[in-house]
Amino acid sequence: MRPQSLADVAYPKTIKSFVRRAGRTTSGQSKAFGELGPRFLLPYQPIALDFAKAFAHTADVAPANDNSSRPTVLEIGFGMGEATAHIAALLPGTNFLCCEVHEPGVGALLKRIGEQNLCNIRICAHDAVEVIDHMLPLQSLAGAHIFFPDPWHKKKHNKRRLIQAPLIAKLAARLKVGGYLHCATDWQPYAEQILEVLSAEPLLKNTAPEKHPALLGYAPKPHYRPLTKFENRGLKLGHGVWDLVFERV
Repeated sequence: MRPQSLADVAYPKTIKSFVRRAGRTTSGQSKAFGELGPRFLLPYQPIALDFAKAFAHTADVAPANDNSSRPTVLEIGFGMGEATAHIAALLPGTNFLCCEVHEPGVGALLKRIGEQNLCNIRICAHDAVEVIDHMLPLQSLAGAHIFFPDPWHKKKHNKRRLIQAPLIAKLAARLKVGGYLHCATDWQPYAEQILEVLSAEPLLKNTAPEKHPALLGYAPKPHYRPLTKFENRGLKLGHGVWDLVFERV
């Protein structure tokens, strides 16, 4: 059954990009905070972010590129950082600004950064909505990733879902023309709502191939997004995964 129409959903006045979760920070994660935090953690500040300065040490990865012109992709909610680290290693010429407030997740990604010698990731452990509002200039991003956000399964909780028209309008305005927004979910009713919200944003157009009606507006999984252990387990149980990729016009 399709979710409520967007017009019927009473969105909260303040959107939050996160839900506080319980979790224990391991000794390895704590060590990563101490050793790598000063270099890879960006403090939240209500002023426009200087990308070249924030990623000043990234040029080692792709010395042929001027760091000031390297594309930057925003990731909202990276969990334990498995997919983030994979994509950053696969795309060394791209900078990744990643927002996550779950401390064990931040520690886990810092640990992966050290283990894989990644230089093109910076983490802002703060609400992504405020980061978008205050730190990201208009038309500054080459892309944005939102992978497997909390689906808030119960109908009465749908209003808590992250991907809503107000947030998408903010994100679209901060994408460069030709930039992309990639969302993925394993909950079909949420996928339908995401498709509806993104399709209604005038600054975005769907990249799903029109000549492939079987996709119904959803995109083939982009090559850079890995299959996580959680996703693989779900696919074996017959669960679906929906990717949506829209482009800034």
